[in-house]
Amino acid sequence: MSELEQKEAIIDEERGSVGEVARLALKLGFTAFGGPAAHIAMLHDEVVTRRKWIEEQRFLDLLGATNLIPGPNSTEMVIHVGHIRAGYAGLLAAGVGFILPAAAIVLALAWLYANYGTTPTGEWLLYGIKPVIIAIVLQALWSLGRKAVKGTFLGIVGAVVFALYLAGLDELLLLFAGGLLVTIIQVGRHRFSRSENNVSTFLPWFAATLAAPLAQAVPVSLSGLFLIFLKIGAVLYGSGYVLLAFLRNDLVVNLGWLTDQQLLDAVAVGQFTPGPVFTTATFVGFLVAGWPGAILATVAIFLPSFFFVAAISPLIPRLRNSTLLASLLDGVNVAALGLMAAVTWQLGQAAIVDWLTALLAILSAVLLFRFKLNSAWLVLGGALIGLAYRFLSG
Repeated sequence: MSELEQKEAIIDEERGSVGEVARLALKLGFTAFGGPAAHIAMLHDEVVTRRKWIEEQRFLDLLGATNLIPGPNSTEMVIHVGHIRAGYAGLLAAGVGFILPAAAIVLALAWLYANYGTTPTGEWLLYGIKPVIIAIVLQALWSLGRKAVKGTFLGIVGAVVFALYLAGLDELLLLFAGGLLVTIIQVGRHRFSRSENNVSTFLPWFAATLAAPLAQAVPVSLSGLFLIFLKIGAVLYGSGYVLLAFLRNDLVVNLGWLTDQQLLDAVAVGQFTPGPVFTTATFVGFLVAGWPGAILATVAIFLPSFFFVAAISPLIPRLRNSTLLASLLDGVNVAALGLMAAVTWQLGQAAIVDWLTALLAILSAVLLFRFKLNSAWLVLGGALIGLAYRFLSG
């Protein structure tokens, strides 16, 4: 048997049915709380440990490749597994199965929020959830930062991105500029022996070039909403929390379609539900343009992931040993952390407004960092405390 025939035989042995892929994806879609890292851990347990669909090393290869493409990492990992197990039909079934439960739950909550979110009960429910969300994002920042900040230079890049975003620069340009800068420095280190001087010379020009005036509020359009979320799905690196920076810049600052409070409420709902954090798009789309907006925003933000997974699968063996791509990923990761930190700072000012919200944020951080409590339980606890405080205070 030739080498090609052996590979084809291995592929045939790995193939299963679309139905089993869809069932697993739906199970994860209904039960995967806790964010992308938790989702990937649950997926690993199901397909490597329990079902043995994929070997350990292949799973690691998929995870590494997924970090090099934009989009929600945990969703793309589920799509990858579906593709390996049942081909392109499995790819589609896995993605839809994982996304649909969370999108449906978020859509129902968006309808409730639009009708009752401004009532005293709804306000006090979210009053307790918002500071918990800040703690959850901080925990994610710490966890990701320990892996992404691999040296002083990368730490400086992340800090500069943090400062420039707060100064009003565009988050997408900051993200890619961070990746490009780190790639140039790391790959061409012999040509940039005085890298710190090069960075300090480059940054003032960089800031002056990217700074742009804010746009005035414009009427809502379905096509514009679709294109915004399609852009985000096609270019967003890092974790789902980086989504906050994109949404705030486009929908709060530039277009005026949302308020900071509504954005934070959308994130709170996304944290409380299972599945991908990107279903925040469903909530936001409903607030901005009703049912059509929810559907279009959801389709748009997840659509690029299906194409990226299909395109990158044949390239995965080559990506592992690429110095160029590894350097690019280092830069993108620290830039994403800088954006996450900046948005957390901004949203924290809206969430922590008195002694109780400050206490909730601190207690949530302790429970996350020290005891590794599931974030979904913390969100539920924050909601109950907010309601209890409302009734006790009269």
